[in-house]
Amino acid sequence: MENSKREDWNNPHPVRQENKKILAGILALIFPYFGIHKFILGYTQEGIIQIIISVVTCGVGSIIGFVEGIIYLTKSDEEFYQTYQVGKKGWF
Repeated sequence: MENSKREDWNNPHPVRQENKKILAGILALIFPYFGIHKFILGYTQEGIIQIIISVVTCGVGSIIGFVEGIIYLTKSDEEFYQTYQVGKKGWF
């Protein structure tokens, strides 16, 4: 028993990936025009595009971010993770 405890430090433990669903969803609902939710998920180009769309349309384009926030929050945790964090789906 003592030997197994000493060797335990050498066994890799599975690392659980962080699910950013709640944070991205809430930020998309509160600040859809800034595209902050895109930056949280690691989509820098899409975040910049979201800001440009919001500025060019005088804020009307922020509806895209709002809809994305609703979509993010209605997906299951696993579906969100697979779609947006593993699959890197940038829009909707």
